[in-house]
Amino acid sequence: MSTTDTNTQAIRKQAQQTFSNHLEYLSSGRINEWVDLFTEDGVLEFPYGPEGFPKKVTGKGELYEYMKNFPKHFQVRFNGLRFHETTDASLVVAEFASEGKALTTGRPYDQRYISLVETRDGKISRYVDFWNPLVAMKSLGSENLGASFLT
Repeated sequence: MSTTDTNTQAIRKQAQQTFSNHLEYLSSGRINEWVDLFTEDGVLEFPYGPEGFPKKVTGKGELYEYMKNFPKHFQVRFNGLRFHETTDASLVVAEFASEGKALTTGRPYDQRYISLVETRDGKISRYVDFWNPLVAMKSLGSENLGASFLT
């Protein structure tokens, strides 16, 4: 194996580990550690976010404010993680699912995700989160996901 191949594999392994840490920290409510996975200017994007839900959150301060209440609202376990190999070793494309419940309603929160994650030096610089907001709204019993989730 050439040095280039070894470096590529190391970068890919680091990017995938960062993503795995993201799932672990989020499911265990370790929000400060989760925020630390991002670069200072890291971006979290939600292309399918419903009305009243942010389409983009930028920087560690905003990331913390956005996610700090997640453990109050959801208890989740992520499973079925599958990475798709990319030509860019620092890019993670992952499919996975969650099983859990909304703590405020007791309703199930079973979600499927596809994530596109750009990393830089082992940190998340851009995370594009593809998920179904209708599942979250049904779980929380709310038409306004933004108001329910952020408080």
